[in-house]
Amino acid sequence: MSNMAIDQVLAQIRSLSAQAGAGVKPAANAVANPVADSAASSAPAFGELLKQGIDSVNKSQQTAGALADAWERGTPGVDLAKVMIESQKASVSFRALTEVRNRLVSAYQDIMNMSI
Repeated sequence: MSNMAIDQVLAQIRSLSAQAGAGVKPAANAVANPVADSAASSAPAFGELLKQGIDSVNKSQQTAGALADAWERGTPGVDLAKVMIESQKASVSFRALTEVRNRLVSAYQDIMNMSI
């Protein structure tokens, strides 16, 4: 992978990180505790972050699919290298999402197996 492609991926990660930090509202049902309120106002809701992550993975897969379809149809301006890069980005993001899901399920199972 070239330095230019790595820089583009890093820039995309930074922009998504900035969007996740700035665009998410805190949970509406926050606990009425001044310490918790200050922490909740600075941190985005977990459900919103998870939804944004899933939406981002979905968008990257749709983009990769559309680009692959355009290349298969012979659309001018679509080269194989770009198709493969987008496909690999979508694959990596899906694997990361799957790993997050697996860890969430594992944490849930650990909590359910705790004795009271």
